[in-house]
Amino acid sequence: MQEKDNAIKARNCLLALKIIKNLQSRKFEAYYYDNATEAVEKALSLIPEQSSVSWGGSVTLEEIGLLDRIYQGKYTIIDRDKAQTMDERYDLMRQSLLCDTYLTSFNAISEDGILVNVDSVGNRTAAITFGPKSVIAIVGMNKICKTAEDAVVRARTYAAPINVQRCSSSPFLHPPTKTPCVINGACGDCKAEDCLCSYIVQTRMCKTAGRIKIILVGESLGL
Repeated sequence: MQEKDNAIKARNCLLALKIIKNLQSRKFEAYYYDNATEAVEKALSLIPEQSSVSWGGSVTLEEIGLLDRIYQGKYTIIDRDKAQTMDERYDLMRQSLLCDTYLTSFNAISEDGILVNVDSVGNRTAAITFGPKSVIAIVGMNKICKTAEDAVVRARTYAAPINVQRCSSSPFLHPPTKTPCVINGACGDCKAEDCLCSYIVQTRMCKTAGRIKIILVGESLGL
């Protein structure tokens, strides 16, 4: 097992160096850490105290404990999950578009440095594209794909069908009842009203250099 772990670590380090170089050529700021603990500390170092912080739905952010650390810090927090009604929830999502720092993960990244995200409402993809002064994304190496096309396939056929099932735990989000993925676990390229794949966004460059900061992690994180 140790031999396998060492081989995976070596591969991740080598691939991360290649991806970081490609991300930097597209004006993204990029880093690599072996584990989530180091990645969390790096993310926190990039967030000034007293700044406003928000985030999109992300299994990665939850499982690495970053959101808990944010609540323990000195920040102005915009958290849509504190809403009591759907109207309040949408209002908080709109407010998050003007925060100082937006936290997220990505559905996938291609080896040549293209970011791929699939969204239902579009709040996360909107914030990544424009609005918040700084975007910090923590991404496990399990989300690296050979090409942008492969990244879209991963997001739609793997991440989205799992995310549909996850939504059942939220008081505001319920598993769609009309989409193929909630019925049989496979993407049906549907156009249902409650489709989770309303917005498929590829980000090939960071218009404002360094605004989007990507922390790659040598672990399997998120969906």
